[in-house]
Amino acid sequence: MSKEIYLTGDRPTGKLHIGHYIGSLKNRVRMQNSGEFSPFVMIADTQAFTDNARNPEKIRQSLTEVALDYLAVGIDPEKTTIFVQSQIKGLFELTEYFMNLVSVARLQRNPTVKSEISQKGFNEGIPAGFLTYPVSQAADIAIFRATKVPVGDDQEPMLEQARELVRSFNHAYQSDVLVEPVGVFPPKGQGRLPGIDGNAKMSKSLGNGIYISDDTDTMAKKIKSMYTDPLHINITDPGHVDGNVVFTYLDIFDPDKQRVQDLKDHYTAGGLGDMKLKKHLIDVMEAEMAPIRQRRETYAQDIPAVLRMLEEGSRQANLVAEATMKDVRHAMGIDYFG
Repeated sequence: MSKEIYLTGDRPTGKLHIGHYIGSLKNRVRMQNSGEFSPFVMIADTQAFTDNARNPEKIRQSLTEVALDYLAVGIDPEKTTIFVQSQIKGLFELTEYFMNLVSVARLQRNPTVKSEISQKGFNEGIPAGFLTYPVSQAADIAIFRATKVPVGDDQEPMLEQARELVRSFNHAYQSDVLVEPVGVFPPKGQGRLPGIDGNAKMSKSLGNGIYISDDTDTMAKKIKSMYTDPLHINITDPGHVDGNVVFTYLDIFDPDKQRVQDLKDHYTAGGLGDMKLKKHLIDVMEAEMAPIRQRRETYAQDIPAVLRMLEEGSRQANLVAEATMKDVRHAMGIDYFG
């Protein structure tokens, strides 16, 4: 019996942060190690160009940083095909065919894209490539015939658009060449990690993240500056747990749930200081992140080997993608000479 295929990826616009780790990376490693899937993980450099077209060096440098983050968290190139989006030529072809099956109005209604357009302040100056990147994402998934896509819970609108495009293609060409994907999301309540400033989303662009590559001192400094309860001025004051970022992180990272509940009870009753709470979170997070950081440092000592891994993964991914494109061209009736 053939294994289900999963596909997911990240834009190389900087190092990955622990929001990526909680929101998607842990799920990818779990699924990879289950032995039930054929995993494909993509560094989406083509998509990164949609809003970084004039800064190719940023993308080039970030490519290896993202690859190091993948390897550090446990994505294993012996089990997972790790590849670079721009090296898969069939993706450009399938994206072009998909473009003809979706309206501009439908793309403009995509809530994820609308939110990102607002966040980036594009207004009327939105690049065409950015508006249409959900089409590119749909092609990424469809060309590998992925049935599962492990992502953060904010990506469901993108997956729905991918399913629509797959259905439109299969209907237009009376085929079953492409398959509809479904999302694999983190456990409830762990899909989105807030920024250390209390912002609802940790983001590279907002500068409010803790990075997978952050050393012990950097991580500790960021945690000490973390947003808590502005009304909790004195240690004896009763504190609020809701909206307190330290407790949000403890709920996710501290395996001792009873201990977290005891801390919440103590904090709300008064008598527990913010700094003592933050020092506990530092210890909890260091226990989880230190082994990851050490693996990253080891891989970073041989960048040429990391690039060779990406080259081989891209070669393998191209074989799978081209097999799909052969079927796509046949369904469309454009395999004129084959």
